Amino acid sequence: MMLGAVAGLIATVPMTIVMLKWHKHLPARQRYALPPRLITDRIAARTPLPNGLIPPPGTKRTLLAHFAFGAAAGSIFAVGQTQAGNRNSASLSIGYGLLVWAVSYLGWVPAARLMPPATRQPAARNMMMIAAHIVWGASLGLALSTLEGRGTRANISR
Repeated sequence: MMLGAVAGLIATVPMTIVMLKWHKHLPARQRYALPPRLITDRIAARTPLPNGLIPPPGTKRTLLAHFAFGAAAGSIFAVGQTQAGNRNSASLSIGYGLLVWAVSYLGWVPAARLMPPATRQPAARNMMMIAAHIVWGASLGLALSTLEGRGTRANISR
């Protein structure tokens, strides 16, 4: 579980880079805040904790939440793949990244009224987020295999 959390943290780095780079090339009217910022700010606004316990709005709070979510999702993947017999592969981890996107942007995020569902988002923003989750999933699998000492080309490319 801990290796999954570390792998999730590591995988969130290239994912975030993809999102930031792609965001700059979106049409001007679509360059509003990225989903991690929107979701984090909306959750924080609803949290009934005293202000001193919630980090102030901004990049630090967004990155903290985004990386924490990446670590949690990585932990879930590690536990699941362990129960499935350690069959970590690129297709499995990329599929998991796409599952995280679907469950989030078609599921709990709109259900919690944090953002409209992906079906009501601009196609270019959806492509950015799907690509970022593919990168996250691939990076998660690679990082987890490496951390577990199975990071050979043969293990990762199955």
